[in-house]
Amino acid sequence: MGGLPNGAAPIAFYPRVLGHEGSGYVREVGSGVTVAKVGDPVLLSFAFCNSCEVCTSGHHSHCNGFNDLNFGPQPPVFGAKDDPSNPTIPGAFFGQSSFASLSIVRECSIVNATSLVSSKEELQLLAPLGCGVQTGTGTVINAAQATSADTVCVLGLGGVGLSAIMGAKIQNAKTIIGVDRVASRMALAKKLGATHVIDSSNLPEGKTLADAVREASDGLGPTITVDTTGVPALINAAVAFARNRGKIVQVGSAPFDFKLEIPVFEFMVRGLQYIGAVEGQAHPPDFVPKMVQWRREGKFPVDDMMKLMPAEEFEKALHEMHEGTTIKPILCWS
Repeated sequence: MGGLPNGAAPIAFYPRVLGHEGSGYVREVGSGVTVAKVGDPVLLSFAFCNSCEVCTSGHHSHCNGFNDLNFGPQPPVFGAKDDPSNPTIPGAFFGQSSFASLSIVRECSIVNATSLVSSKEELQLLAPLGCGVQTGTGTVINAAQATSADTVCVLGLGGVGLSAIMGAKIQNAKTIIGVDRVASRMALAKKLGATHVIDSSNLPEGKTLADAVREASDGLGPTITVDTTGVPALINAAVAFARNRGKIVQVGSAPFDFKLEIPVFEFMVRGLQYIGAVEGQAHPPDFVPKMVQWRREGKFPVDDMMKLMPAEEFEKALHEMHEGTTIKPILCWS
């Protein structure tokens, strides 16, 4: 049945085929396509118009047409199971709809991986670079512009949050704090570069999350906070515990009806910045190869988050992701 599920965001219309972090080999190309040829390995990322003022100024992830191109009305690409030859189901989510064995993809969503990978397995493992990993890492590097002088706090240690931890490590941030409530995720954050981890579900008696974060950051609070959770209480806490002149970068999707209340005078006096960021403010053809190079140099252990799984085991993949045993399950079609 179509329609909007109870409690879902307005962009969550069904039926449709989702999937936003894909990779594979080119089967066919349209006329005028120059980014890849038949047989090339490719990594997939978000769609952008490449012609609006925002795109032409180099900020493709904030394209004026981003919502329509990635979430909005999409062309029918897939047919129903009982009538596969009659396309009625949308199939251009994030420019790709990669939860399928075959996807029709915009040229702008393609990163040619011919010089980036050496095997099919490597191509599969690197699929999340096009969204989640790019989002977390790019947010710290591009949006927050972290340096070695910064104290970075990451709220939520899923794929995006752990990628932000790695981004902070790449930038040699002096202090890197990860906040979560799943022990395995916090342990992995330490392995990937966090200097401190805080279990938000098990704080010392009488202490708030703000107290714990400040203690881990010279008593002053972080200079950069990245919220990957979208949880209103954590967003409010991030504003409260930020260091003067600190940046709070919003990456996680909050409830559509949530409105952040900013004490304007205090915000002004403290010199705070609240910044929205999408896709790490990255241009995939430029940023994805950088991440691959860091991985080759041993500075970007992204493989520690990945697990290849047959597409038929998608329910198992969801379960492992929700319980925290697997950060990035990657569904593979043979």
